[in-house]
Amino acid sequence: MNTWLSSIHHDGSPAYVRAGGARLGAQAAIRIRADVDAPVEAVFLRTCPDGEQSLLPMAPAEAGAVCRWWQVDLPLRMLRTGYRFLLRTAAGVRWYNAAGVWGHYPTDANDFTILADYHAPLWLRDAVFYQIFPDRFADGDPSNNVRDGEYVYRGRPTVARPWGAPPRSEFGPVEFFGGDLQGVAQNLAYLEDLGVSAIYLNPIFTAPSNHKYDVADYASVDPHLGGEAALAELRAALDQRGMRLMLDIVPNHCGASHPWFVAAQADPRAPEAEFFSFRRHPDEYESWLGVASLPKLDYRSQRLRELMYAGPEAIMRRWLRPPYRIDAWRIDVANMLGRQGPSNLGHKIGRGIRRAVKAEQPEAYLLGEHFFDGTPHLQGDELDATMNYQGFTFPVWRWLAPADAQTGRQSPDADGQPMPTDVAAAQLTAFRAAIPWQIAAQQLNLLDSHDTPRLRTILGGDLARVRVAAALLFTYPGVPCVYYGDELGMEGAGDPDCRRCMPWDESTWDHDLRGFFQLLARLRRSAPALRWGGFQQLYAAGETLAFQREAPEERLIVVARRADDGLAALPVRAAGLADGARLRELLSGAEATVAGGMLPLSGLPAIGAQIWRLEYV
Repeated sequence: MNTWLSSIHHDGSPAYVRAGGARLGAQAAIRIRADVDAPVEAVFLRTCPDGEQSLLPMAPAEAGAVCRWWQVDLPLRMLRTGYRFLLRTAAGVRWYNAAGVWGHYPTDANDFTILADYHAPLWLRDAVFYQIFPDRFADGDPSNNVRDGEYVYRGRPTVARPWGAPPRSEFGPVEFFGGDLQGVAQNLAYLEDLGVSAIYLNPIFTAPSNHKYDVADYASVDPHLGGEAALAELRAALDQRGMRLMLDIVPNHCGASHPWFVAAQADPRAPEAEFFSFRRHPDEYESWLGVASLPKLDYRSQRLRELMYAGPEAIMRRWLRPPYRIDAWRIDVANMLGRQGPSNLGHKIGRGIRRAVKAEQPEAYLLGEHFFDGTPHLQGDELDATMNYQGFTFPVWRWLAPADAQTGRQSPDADGQPMPTDVAAAQLTAFRAAIPWQIAAQQLNLLDSHDTPRLRTILGGDLARVRVAAALLFTYPGVPCVYYGDELGMEGAGDPDCRRCMPWDESTWDHDLRGFFQLLARLRRSAPALRWGGFQQLYAAGETLAFQREAPEERLIVVARRADDGLAALPVRAAGLADGARLRELLSGAEATVAGGMLPLSGLPAIGAQIWRLEYV
């Protein structure tokens, strides 16, 4: 891109939007910067109040050695205000929105957005999540373990496996290792030492399987995981350490053993029959992806909505209350919720869940699983965030993974070739640009999960690449989430191999890797630029990706490289850094001075990452 065009920058962070809480009826100071030599003659802020276009002239503000600013006050008259910039230049008219600079009039789809009266859970800006699959993390109370043949599920008796044995696909959901909530509570010191501040638990409600997405009772914690008493004790233990708790709920479907479905199958006139969609009673019904043991819930039923989230004693409200007081819900398959052929209630149900959850606990975090494009649900009136697979995980995989990556994907869109750097950056940009910055800043970023192969396996065991991925996880906008054991170098192919037992024998740990995760987690929780700073793409070419995280208090430059492309210095004038600016690299302690608009990348490994902090100008 033309140098002066690449210097044009704005995002929704405090350095560019001074909104004072973004209250309806208030004003937000909107700021934009560009290179001091850019041929910009005038800048206008384009908004569309009540549907009619408005162009507000922006006034020149301060100027520095290499950049200058424009500013205007924007009245927040609507709950959602979209805006973009019109630049009149010697080279012609240019439009600038969250997706970039355009020579033509763009659609409104990628406008920057301010959400007025939007309440973001403040604790998220400091959060580092840790995902735990309860049966595989730690066995704190062997007396509650599932026994061999204790019951039969889907025609197969339960199997009790010794801790650390490799999971076996032939046992499927009836294979149990004994992990429980007591085991989680007993290892909070380990998590705190790692830098974790929030735990995300896969389902813990009573269910016959090891994964518990086939819930049999939304109102009870599975006794094999310790029951409600263990959850209350875990809550109290987390409180002592100032840690948060997110539970996983499955409102899209339940298990075939749930009393609602049992009653509906037994009698088509039962009140619960309207919770399900029978094509032919009793054995032909809608289910999750055709899996008979997971009958789909039909949200055309107002009674079901009342029971699940809307009513005063609803399931999703109950667990937000003492003694459990969970801090967040993760909604399983949120992409499918309320959607069934011509009945497309997804957004209606999403808005209803948000109203109920926020009425019960305004600081609660509402997260949805979404493997595809979840941006329509991320506009401020539904989810607070999604598991950011397409907006972070998958482009990072495809950029870093070797050609024979074990991603576990066999679909036609699975590409065996590594993603070019500029294409990876374009995908990251596309998913940021489609949502308000307030939402982008709280997206849950992850490198793998219980539903994917392990990161180390995906990257062919290359620990240098694992470190690059980890650096991106903790420095990219959003909330980082570590899948249990990744910090120790755990491997694993697709389910169930990705759900191996946590190894508690420290002689098997990769202590250097754990130390690296620990360093990054503590940096993420302490650096203003990572907690509330903006994002500017600086470089995406060859084998190197670089960006700036900028807050009024701090500026960081992140450089990630997947192979040696010969890049010895990074162009940083577009970041507003003048010659003579001094930076220190936080992972190695190296120092460098900007000269000729370039930051020398001294010490950057052939495969590795650097985090440079501006020390002084």
